[in-house]
Amino acid sequence: QVQLVESGGGLAQPGGSLRLSCAASGFTFSSYAMSWARQAPGKGLEWVSGIYSDGSDTYYADSVKGRFTISRDNAKNTLYLQMNSLKPEDTALYYCRKSPGATMIDEYDYWGQGTQVTVSS
Repeated sequence: QVQLVESGGGLAQPGGSLRLSCAASGFTFSSYAMSWARQAPGKGLEWVSGIYSDGSDTYYADSVKGRFTISRDNAKNTLYLQMNSLKPEDTALYYCRKSPGATMIDEYDYWGQGTQVTVSS
């Protein structure tokens, strides 16, 4: 069965960095686009970033563009999100999501349990 397990969240100071990881299993990781989404307290789910199955194209929400970098290691079945210049408004539960296709970065069929990111001084 499909499993997505996020890790790497925690407490960071404004301006700091964190690197999220998502370990995938139960499907052919290299065949599917992947994405990150987040949900802040009291707010709806926000798409953050997506990457094609082969890593050739990446996309970002305007709110994180220039600060976050999505990447993947298909040999390790792992998705990453490098988050730099963190802001308090980045505080949220971050989810890793699997796409139903190789390039469908804005659609998903499975997601993980999430990892909490808190940005505060």
